[in-house]
Amino acid sequence: MLRDSVHTTPFWLLAGAFAICGATTNGIMWTHFTPAAHDHGMAVTTASTLLALIGIFNVVGTVASGWLTDRMDARHLLALYFTLRGILLVLLPLMMAATVNPAMMVFVVVFGLLDLATVPPVIALCRTFYGDDSAIVFGWVNAAHQIGAALAALLGGVARDTFGSYDLVWLVLGATCAGAALVSLLIRTTPTTHDKTPATPVRETQPSR
Repeated sequence: MLRDSVHTTPFWLLAGAFAICGATTNGIMWTHFTPAAHDHGMAVTTASTLLALIGIFNVVGTVASGWLTDRMDARHLLALYFTLRGILLVLLPLMMAATVNPAMMVFVVVFGLLDLATVPPVIALCRTFYGDDSAIVFGWVNAAHQIGAALAALLGGVARDTFGSYDLVWLVLGATCAGAALVSLLIRTTPTTHDKTPATPVRETQPSR
């Protein structure tokens, strides 16, 4: 299945977008948000509580995204999610403070709604292109998500140690979200025959005698 899917364009577009998704969620937010907030004077327990709230809003965002995916173009939803996430990441340094402020609470709620919202559209697009094999293909696309997360977790820490703050990290990852939004729109709405991977090979049957 992997051998077949890697020869199709949608696989690489979805994997690339999902790698950026992993980098901007698990990789940077879930790994570095607390120390970044602490750099601005916020208590570790307070920052960790905000991170937990993001996780709570994940549930609402994922369910809502599933509902929207059943009714809208999954490519457009992905582009919207990545665009909003990128804007939030770019603005995050301006919201950081020693205490919780209204701007930070808006960030927590909106980022929480967007965090896992990318999953239903990606699953839907995998289903569109790969049919009964979509679950396996999504597993490999999700592997790209984890690779992106690992790289962001590592390089985010290196950048913090090198430059003394996370400001550049937020800006760079916000820009990559813009790239992911563009990639999402490049996926064709209707798959061609070349893009479809057959779910089950057809075997020739011997005519009865």
